[in-house]
Amino acid sequence: MRRKTHEVANQPPPLVDIDLWNGDPTLRAAALREGGAGVSAADAALSAFGTRLGSATTQLQAAQANENPPKLRTHDRFGHRIDEVEYHPSYHALLELSVEHGLAGAAWSGGPGAHVARAAGMLLASQVEFGHLCPVSMTYSAVPALRRQPELLASWGPHIVAGKYDPRFAPAAEKAGVLVGMAMTEKQGGSDVRANSTAAEPDGDGFRLTGHKWFCSAPMSDAFLVLAQRPAGVTCFFLPRFTPDGARNAFFIQRLKDKLGNRSNASSEIELDGAWAWRIGDDGRGVPTIVEMVNHTRLDCVLGSAGLMRAAAAQALHHARHRAAFGRRLVEQPLMKNVLADLRLEAEAAMLLALRLSAT
Repeated sequence: MRRKTHEVANQPPPLVDIDLWNGDPTLRAAALREGGAGVSAADAALSAFGTRLGSATTQLQAAQANENPPKLRTHDRFGHRIDEVEYHPSYHALLELSVEHGLAGAAWSGGPGAHVARAAGMLLASQVEFGHLCPVSMTYSAVPALRRQPELLASWGPHIVAGKYDPRFAPAAEKAGVLVGMAMTEKQGGSDVRANSTAAEPDGDGFRLTGHKWFCSAPMSDAFLVLAQRPAGVTCFFLPRFTPDGARNAFFIQRLKDKLGNRSNASSEIELDGAWAWRIGDDGRGVPTIVEMVNHTRLDCVLGSAGLMRAAAAQALHHARHRAAFGRRLVEQPLMKNVLADLRLEAEAAMLLALRLSAT
């Protein structure tokens, strides 16, 4: 009799079609404690979001987005310079899901507890795919910096808080919603941004920026917070991909970074060749201004790390519940119990801290 050689046994089933919100009572309780009525009002939306994220469809999209990293298109087929990035459709699907759930800016137009509810959503989304959350985080975090320039906040703010994902490469005024990125570091200075050499020269109501940025994340965003030198020192600017007259800005993508993590999202080096921008804040006060954005993105780093820890603990526990060794399920083995308990405790502690930070 012919033997079967490919029958799979003693393996866990895929951890899919789960509700990441209602299936995590510790997260729900902590979010309600920190956000109160704002989280209670968002409970149904978080439940729907957690169900979508835990579905087999969304988890497949997460895998596809990471297996098919973005591609740089510097020119179109006729030789015109376009400087666009092509993403896999799954990346767009994930961005649409998270933006339309309100993670990219809707919390700024919400009431008390809205930022905690948004933080809970970030914890859920980061358990599935964190790369697409980079532009989401930067867009959310741009609002505090834009408050330094009320007229810019008045014109761009409604697009940021709209909760609409519009992937078209077009002027912001023509779009339902926008994303905002950031470009600070340069090759000669790295994190020492005061060593930046990008220069800004006045041009009417704005400025023209010339220089090279070593790291610009999510280069298909609609605008960027950028640092450049003025006579008084490093100054912050708001640089759109399209100038106020509707022309493509002088923003040129040199290459995409080859990365180990965050693969679904594009990170790039860019050249600014007289790119048009508005100043935010005062001359020489660029670092304190852009730190308003950086502080909020660091909060999202905490949320994302906690979400990844939660996902890892869930996968480990799921595996241990279904896998057997030496006559017992792994979850029944005393040493494995200790390991799993440590993973859960650390993940829950990180989550509790992240939500407490989001409430402050």
